[in-house]
Amino acid sequence: MAKKYDVAALGELLIDFTRNGLSGQGNPLFEANPGGAPCNMLAMLQKLGKKTAFIGKVGQDLFGSFLREAIVEAGIDDSGLVADAQSSTTLAFVQTGPDGERDFSFFRNGSADTLLRPEEVAKSIAADCRIFHFGTLSLTHEPAASATKYAVKMAKESGAMISFDPNLRPSLWNDLEYAKAAASWGLGQCDILKTAEEELAFLYGNTPVKDSAARLQLDFPNIRIMFVTKGKGGSECFFGDVHAAAPAFLAVKTIDTTGAGDTFFGCCLADILELGLKDFDEESLTEILLFANAAASLVTTRKGALRAMPNYAEVLALIPER
Repeated sequence: MAKKYDVAALGELLIDFTRNGLSGQGNPLFEANPGGAPCNMLAMLQKLGKKTAFIGKVGQDLFGSFLREAIVEAGIDDSGLVADAQSSTTLAFVQTGPDGERDFSFFRNGSADTLLRPEEVAKSIAADCRIFHFGTLSLTHEPAASATKYAVKMAKESGAMISFDPNLRPSLWNDLEYAKAAASWGLGQCDILKTAEEELAFLYGNTPVKDSAARLQLDFPNIRIMFVTKGKGGSECFFGDVHAAAPAFLAVKTIDTTGAGDTFFGCCLADILELGLKDFDEESLTEILLFANAAASLVTTRKGALRAMPNYAEVLALIPER
């Protein structure tokens, strides 16, 4: 039976405050950009013509209303977004270096996204999607951790593929061993994995990506396909015994790398939705990586993420004829 949504995601929805010049008095000005990895990724999928939905919680406040408007504007179904009058929307202040790399300061203790309860999870979304996606940030606190596990269980029972992005943010964990345990739980649930080079190092130490990926595939045989982002080093993909790699498209005017990994993974999931998890060869995986790398490069030339996603034509124009 056809599913209503191509991809549904559960997790954090927040405001990324990014520096945007100085006031007349010399004070830093911050621009409020809608963000949060799950919805950033869904916004990219919407740009590629996929139908998406989000499950999460924001405060019943100015920022929560702004975020709901932003995801609706992006085309993401907001019927699974809960507004809580007793808690605040999560805020993140982003300090961006000259190369576009970021340092985050989160205001999240007791914030709405950590308080999503299992009974608030929209069953009509979790059980009616082709791919269900989550990350570890919804596992940092209860009751959101239990809500995440409940949603994953419902999605699996409905036959959905599960995708996972560890999206490690060390400052949001009281105990990094608990973070490692949460990441391991997510790894044990997913069919499709997107991780970063530094997250593999967190799990397996500073070993080459190919070695860490081989260990991860042994530890978690449920993972059918794995995408690894490496920043300026491009990306790699592992599908059984097939391995592919593609270089990054290094943007001349990189101003903000926020959302680059989410953009990349949205493109990868769009291809999986189109092609299925078939017997990919190196050439087909390389094509997937090249398109995703190009999209990720484009988003780094724009401030924010959720409202900065490129469309198909823009991405294609960046890829040279091969």
